Amino acid sequence: MRLVIVAGARPNFMKIAPLVHAINRRRDSGDTSIGFKIVHTGQHYDEKMSNAFFRELNIPAPDHNLEVGSGTQSEQTGMIMTRFEKFLQENPTDLVLVVGDVNSTMACTITAKKLNVRVAHVEAGIRSGDMTMPEEINRIVTDSICDYFFTTSEGAGKNLVQTGAKEESIFFVGNTMIDTLLYQTPNFKKPAFIPTEVKEGDYLVLTLHRPHNVDDPQKLRGLLESINAELTRHNVRAVFPVHPRTRGVLSKMDVTFPAIYLTDPMSYLEFMYLIKHSRGVITDSGGVTEETTVMGIPCMTLRNSTERPETVTVGTNELIGEHHDKIPAKVQVMLEGGWKKGRIPALWDGKTAERIVDILKRL
Repeated sequence: MRLVIVAGARPNFMKIAPLVHAINRRRDSGDTSIGFKIVHTGQHYDEKMSNAFFRELNIPAPDHNLEVGSGTQSEQTGMIMTRFEKFLQENPTDLVLVVGDVNSTMACTITAKKLNVRVAHVEAGIRSGDMTMPEEINRIVTDSICDYFFTTSEGAGKNLVQTGAKEESIFFVGNTMIDTLLYQTPNFKKPAFIPTEVKEGDYLVLTLHRPHNVDDPQKLRGLLESINAELTRHNVRAVFPVHPRTRGVLSKMDVTFPAIYLTDPMSYLEFMYLIKHSRGVITDSGGVTEETTVMGIPCMTLRNSTERPETVTVGTNELIGEHHDKIPAKVQVMLEGGWKKGRIPALWDGKTAERIVDILKRL
């Protein structure tokens, strides 16, 4: 089988790494039934959010980089489609494998299908129900036309069946993001630039990048003031690796938050170390809630919905929504050790990539 594996943005790299390792292990043992090329769309082009991940995760440099860079949703999607089409025309393949829900996922799926190339979607079927999220559009479009679906939960499979996917094309395999997390745990690396007043095991982690939380300066300011006030009351600090989108808004504010330490984006191994040694996480990310669930770290999500409901029903995540008045009480529970313990969802066991490769061989 000639396979093209697509990665475009930061979360994708952790999802493709275990697949690359699984295929290479089989190749080393003499099984050459699957050959692959990695295509990096260049959707994330910052060193910390792109090339560093290939080195840290020990996966080969991409065979081809589309180098699309930044732009509006439509500009970026169109550029990816144009350049990926040329790549596929010059590099015939049997199957394109896409992961996650970024613009690259949708754009490469559409392009491949228009060239009559089969597509498999890793992390298929997850839904937030929030159509204001670009990622939700990407998920729906991708799953409506691809051929094979690899799911992280039984609920995701049910979502696919309800929208017309054939059950024989749906495979509940687990979560490749967790494969990477468990494999890389011994390699977590303490960030070098954390100040001495942030004591290991006695801080929170904060991440914010969703438009509804960060695009309105007054809303972002109020959110950070609420968190800062509660942290100050408990004499605890938070470390906030700032997403470029958020940094742009913060740069226009003439205000500081003494209990919140702002840093540049971190590498994967640094960020996972930061979470593992924290007392809890405040976030609006989806992927982070999966990692906190497996590590047993309390997590509150500043969103009204989640595409990963198992992190709430089974794991350590709790949705706070946009009710920022709830934050102080929830931070107090987090810091006082009263947060729910949670469990690890089914098949989040570090063996997902092996299951996927087994299925790809059968296909």
